[in-house]
Amino acid sequence: MTYRHPSALERSLKALEDDLLRESGPQISTTWSYNFAILPYSPEEEYALRAHMHRLSDKLRSMGWTVGQINLHALLLGRVRAMGEAELAGLIASEKRNAKRGGPARGLALVKERVTKHLEDAGGLAADVVREVQRLLAEHPDHGDRVVLFLARAGALYPFMRTSALLKHIAGRIPNVPVVLLYPGTRAGEGLSFMGILPADHDYRPRIYW
Repeated sequence: MTYRHPSALERSLKALEDDLLRESGPQISTTWSYNFAILPYSPEEEYALRAHMHRLSDKLRSMGWTVGQINLHALLLGRVRAMGEAELAGLIASEKRNAKRGGPARGLALVKERVTKHLEDAGGLAADVVREVQRLLAEHPDHGDRVVLFLARAGALYPFMRTSALLKHIAGRIPNVPVVLLYPGTRAGEGLSFMGILPADHDYRPRIYW
C-alpha cells in the first residue's frame, strides 16, 4: 500500500481541526477578542475544499458541535436582486454598450462600480453576514464553546469586494465565537492574493492557516 503525503490543504485543515478541538476550548486566534481565522486554498481546489469541509463539519456535529456555514455567494445575489429589476436592466444594457465600445474589461468595470456600492461599508454585505451569524446562534442558544462558523463561497465576491474589508466591518459586531473565512487565493510573501489575481493584501489581522 502506497503512502500518500497529505496536501497543503489537508495539512491546513488538520491544523484548524486540532485548534478547534483543544481540551481548553477552541483556539484559532492568539487574540481573545478577535476570534477570526483564514483558511486559504487554491481557487482550483474549490470542489476539493467543499468535500473536506463536508467531512469536517460532519465530524464536529457528531461530537456535539454547532457548525454554521454562511454562503457569501447567496448573500451577494440577495444584494444584487435587491437593486430592483429596473436598475438591473439598466445596468445590463449599460454593460453591453460599454463592452461593445471598449471591450469586456470596460463593461466589467462599470458593473463593478455599480455593484460594489451595494456591498461595501458596514451597512453592506457585512450587515448581511452579521444578521446570518446572529440567526444561527439564536437557533442554537446552548452551544457553549462548541460552535464554529465558516464563511464560504468567497470567490463570488471577486472583483467587487476584498475579503479583508468584509472582515473589518464584521469585527466587533458578532459574539466572540470562532469564525473561519474559507479564502480562495494564493500566498504572496506574507500577504494573500485574492483569487490569485488581485495584488497581495497584507491587511489581515486573523490567524492564517498556511
